[in-house]
Amino acid sequence: MKGHPLLTRLSALAGHGWRLLFIVPLLVQAAPAAPVEVPVVPAAPQAVALGFEFDGVVEPVQQSSVAAQATGRIAQLLVKAGDAVRAGQVLATIDDRETMAGLQRSQAQVAQADAELRNAQAQYQRTRELQARGFVSAAALDTAESVFKAAQAGREQATAGQRQSALTQGFTRVIAPYDGRVLETLAQTGDLAVPGKPILTLYAPSPLRAVVHVPASRAGAAREAAQIEVQIPDGRGGTQWTRPAALALLPAADPVSQTIEWRLDLAPATTAGLSPGQQVHVRFSGGQARRVVVPAGALLKRGELTAVYVASADGSAFVLKAVRTGADHGAAGTEILAGLAASDRVAIDPVRAGLAGARPALLP
Repeated sequence: MKGHPLLTRLSALAGHGWRLLFIVPLLVQAAPAAPVEVPVVPAAPQAVALGFEFDGVVEPVQQSSVAAQATGRIAQLLVKAGDAVRAGQVLATIDDRETMAGLQRSQAQVAQADAELRNAQAQYQRTRELQARGFVSAAALDTAESVFKAAQAGREQATAGQRQSALTQGFTRVIAPYDGRVLETLAQTGDLAVPGKPILTLYAPSPLRAVVHVPASRAGAAREAAQIEVQIPDGRGGTQWTRPAALALLPAADPVSQTIEWRLDLAPATTAGLSPGQQVHVRFSGGQARRVVVPAGALLKRGELTAVYVASADGSAFVLKAVRTGADHGAAGTEILAGLAASDRVAIDPVRAGLAGARPALLP
């Protein structure tokens, strides 16, 4: 840089005592940054599976409304929503003073029946001995035998009453029927429990199923679908399509909504990121057709706008184009219904394509 006019001027200033500490760095020029190259893919039609999608809801295969079988005030509610419970665990207790009194009454009746039975049996034995010696008539023996049999029946009746009272007493303890989780509680301590009124809802976390309601007008096409898939989280922030382990559909359509319910059982290995009530997509596929699709990551969404970056005609920059999207074809990409031409090349990374100086780079 010898002879540079600016250096000559700086030398002159230095001769006059100027400090060059803040001037010399102005001469240092940064090396030009390498242009950002973004891979692109052609927006050419390709073969994809045809079909249609519906929204579904995740439901547990096993879910129960747990209710009391005895009448009384709820003395304790021992669980809350979200708690894990084991089969046989006490979920709630009901005021058992009335049932306890009934149990004690039945126990007293059993004791009374036992005493009457022993007395009737002894009387029957004595009468039979006396009749054998000729001291009493056969009619007296028949009477004693009848009293003895009546006492036996009374004893059996009292025993049955005791068992019933003990069973009713057991109903004051609401027990979990299986291992699961509490979905919601429908009563609180102090509420009146009556038979048939649910206290809480219990469900088994596994297995789960996706329930989708297919319009009756599409029922035939759904039955003829070559493949049925459910879109679920993949555990890495994305989604994946998986086939159900088993499926079933109800034999009749709903008279109000005119839809048929399909139940798609999901494999336990695929339900780690799902919870009851979560919405999923269900796809019924059949046959193939050529459609314009782009990778899902190439889409840029800003509010109501969906767009992609397309390489310019001379290949030196990117142009933003608004597009209208269609069905999600999984690994193949997202269908583009409008906005792209067959000759367009779409950037697969819209964030980098939006940087200044970004230019297209063909995929290897």
